[in-house]
Amino acid sequence: MKSRRRMTWPLAVVAALVGSATATPAGRAQQPRAPLVLEPLGAKGEAIYPALEGWGPDKNGDNVILIGYYNRNRTQELDIPIGPDNRIEPGGPDFGQPTHFYAGRQHGVFAIKVPKDFGTQKLTWTLTANGQTSSISFWLNPAYWVNFYKHPANGNEPPIIKLQRDGPTMTGPPVGTVQTLSAAVGQPLTLTLWASDVPTQVTDGEEALAVRNRASAAARGNQDAVAIIGGQVIGGARAAAAAPAEPDITVNWKKHRGPGDVTFAQSRIPLITKRNPTLYLEASTTATFAAPGEYVVRAQVNDTSGDGGGGEQCCWSTALVKVDVR
Repeated sequence: MKSRRRMTWPLAVVAALVGSATATPAGRAQQPRAPLVLEPLGAKGEAIYPALEGWGPDKNGDNVILIGYYNRNRTQELDIPIGPDNRIEPGGPDFGQPTHFYAGRQHGVFAIKVPKDFGTQKLTWTLTANGQTSSISFWLNPAYWVNFYKHPANGNEPPIIKLQRDGPTMTGPPVGTVQTLSAAVGQPLTLTLWASDVPTQVTDGEEALAVRNRASAAARGNQDAVAIIGGQVIGGARAAAAAPAEPDITVNWKKHRGPGDVTFAQSRIPLITKRNPTLYLEASTTATFAAPGEYVVRAQVNDTSGDGGGGEQCCWSTALVKVDVR
């Protein structure tokens, strides 16, 4: 399994947004309110902030900008259609951004491929939620360059996914929809993908720390002490056998767009590869749609680094699936 890095959000959201995002009552001139993102979260009635994750080349060498958001409402999910209250400009308003917003921090939910001559141009995503407007501009800022496919420090790579057993593989940020399905209102639609992951090796330093921790625990009377380093159980045989297996991969299904509610039979699917990089595991669930129309659902596939790669923007893979519901 791969090493879990320290979570840095929401402080990283604050760092990304202070000075570049504002929230004001709709219809009034924007006034800087950087302290707003430091205020206690509310159950509902709060703003939603766009969040720049980073930018970098995709597998074809084209630059993509990866974007998420921070919904400051603890319990309130919102639907904001594409238009004046959910727009990206210039050239928009529709760049594939979500219209359904889950509570809390959502990482890398969509990506925008920009032309090779994009240069210093900027795009601005503006959201109005609960009467408060927030806006953030993003561009190819060198400070936000990210390698989406390999962490430069520990060699971690995002999971590899397929939407058909013998189909093509994909990894990294989502750029457009990769599959189109059809469904009927109120009838469960099966969603299936296959996922694999290349484990990150535990370093000599981490192994040495595990040995010292086990020795210290044994000296305190725990003769079957266990340390978990880099997602691996390192310790006594009895404790290791008793410890629950931690998933190597977690598949998370969420609504991205659509006119009605979407109910997933199992929205979170843990997979255990036992550190076998050649093993593709099947993850299957169903989605039921409450109203007719065009939907997009999102599969976010994490390794053990977790949401947002533990705050380092690598490594996870995302697929967007279009569903036509009649």
